[in-house]
Amino acid sequence: MEAAQVLTPASLTPFLLNVAPVLPVFIWGPPGVGKSALVREFADAVGLPCVSLLGSQLAPEDIIGVPQIHDGKSRFCPPTLIARDDPYCLFLDELNACSHEVQKAFYSLVLDRRIGEFRLPAGTIVIGAGNRAEDAAITRPMSSALINRLVHVQLRASARDWLAWAERSDIHELVLSYVRQRSDHLWSKPPKHEEPFSTPRAWNMLSDALKAYGPAITLDEINVLASGLLTPAHAKQFTAFAKLRDREHDLAAILKGDKGWPERPDERDILYFLVQQLRDRLIKELPDDESKMGRETRQLALRAKDLVVSLARISTELAQLVVTETESGATLPAWYTIDLARALPRLAAQRA
Repeated sequence: MEAAQVLTPASLTPFLLNVAPVLPVFIWGPPGVGKSALVREFADAVGLPCVSLLGSQLAPEDIIGVPQIHDGKSRFCPPTLIARDDPYCLFLDELNACSHEVQKAFYSLVLDRRIGEFRLPAGTIVIGAGNRAEDAAITRPMSSALINRLVHVQLRASARDWLAWAERSDIHELVLSYVRQRSDHLWSKPPKHEEPFSTPRAWNMLSDALKAYGPAITLDEINVLASGLLTPAHAKQFTAFAKLRDREHDLAAILKGDKGWPERPDERDILYFLVQQLRDRLIKELPDDESKMGRETRQLALRAKDLVVSLARISTELAQLVVTETESGATLPAWYTIDLARALPRLAAQRA
């Protein structure tokens, strides 16, 4: 659903508050981005119970009910989960994962808010959600008739929104600190083959697992948990982050000159994480126009250049990492990349 507008979690709630009471809404988004949780939070905010139906597990009779004979006439009796006396929020999760027969059963429910002779109570809200075809999830093409009965939006992960939620939701401090520093690792595109991948849901699950272990958890146990929940590269760096904190390495201290790059072979994962930290900080703080630098930013640029030169003596490959783009496509300003290339002829030769 490329045509639908993209909303963040923070902008989805006001959209639902204004639109969902009058029109049925469908939320597209990748797995683990928080669609279900946001709908439940919305229902709580408007004071309605949330009734969830999972499209991938429904048969048509689960919607329209089964026929019964009354006075020689048959009538369909919808299930009590739907046929309620008071208004509620009906959440049709994985709606685009159900069969076309089930999709047809939803036509009158979505548009006319009725099933056979039963009409949804006044004030009832209907919201659907589903994954996209490119997410390697279970999906089926949604019929044009059903598409035309819904208002469509796309939901994307927002590190700012997730961190604001995490700070008030007792997320494990290690997870919170890591995502603050590597916000680009909050979400990864679902892989084409079977392996874990990072999502807001996965980070929440990792937080729960870390808290279950308690403070006695070891680095090996952290690695097992992270590897079972996150994108492999993110899992390695999260483990390195935990090791870094355990050994009191700190990028701020390295920038001040109080510490140097860790050089031991068993600290290579820590070094890799610190280099990515440095690159991300430079991308965030250096302006595209060199003339717009302030005094502190200029000092950061000069100190970082010296650090990259010293890093190249340890590992040319890691020095080269500083000038490569991030997973999200962000890069250093062109003027600073040129400065580094001049300072590191060997690095420039490898990039050519």
